[in-house]
Amino acid sequence: MKASLSVLPTTPAAPHATVHPLWLRVTHWINALSVVIMIASGWRIYNASPIFPFVFPKEWTLGGWLGGALQWHFAAMWLLAINGVIYLLLNLLTGRAQRKFFPLHPKEILHDFVQALKGKLQHASLDHYNAVQKLAYLSVIADLVLIVISGLAVWKSVQLPLLRDLMGGFDNARIVHFFAMTFLVLFIVVHIVMVALVPRTLLAMLRGR
Repeated sequence: MKASLSVLPTTPAAPHATVHPLWLRVTHWINALSVVIMIASGWRIYNASPIFPFVFPKEWTLGGWLGGALQWHFAAMWLLAINGVIYLLLNLLTGRAQRKFFPLHPKEILHDFVQALKGKLQHASLDHYNAVQKLAYLSVIADLVLIVISGLAVWKSVQLPLLRDLMGGFDNARIVHFFAMTFLVLFIVVHIVMVALVPRTLLAMLRGR
């Protein structure tokens, strides 16, 4: 599900060159599975005590009832947290994070964003991320961290008072958790659209090349 657009003319990778190593593909798909489970079960939990004057359609939720949704949510939470730590550590230890996401400059972000609006970003290489992509991926990583932290503040509000207070209290922690989830859903929607526009990025995430 890695979709990328490149504004600079680059030489396409060799047909059998590895674009995404095995560890990246495995952690990526585990993250994707855990996130989908957490969102669907989270919507069911939200419906049991809505923050805003609306609820999500029952067909979009997972768990069937509040207790079942909580079980799915907690199971996926541990899967996401453990797998996410492995993903981050391997990115840092292999140097991939530095190569893929940095350097990142505001002027580059603005330039690539304008080019994207004009429809002039060309996709020439799967192993190159433009500035907008770098910002998007770094933002969603930070968002996932915020989801975990705010979720802990809601789940263990009494046991973790400092974390609860950092979120502005229990009720505010729920709001932060909700909007962090909303950002993640929007990212997924855009991500899927980009994959549909450049389907060979899906093949690269499945086969590695």
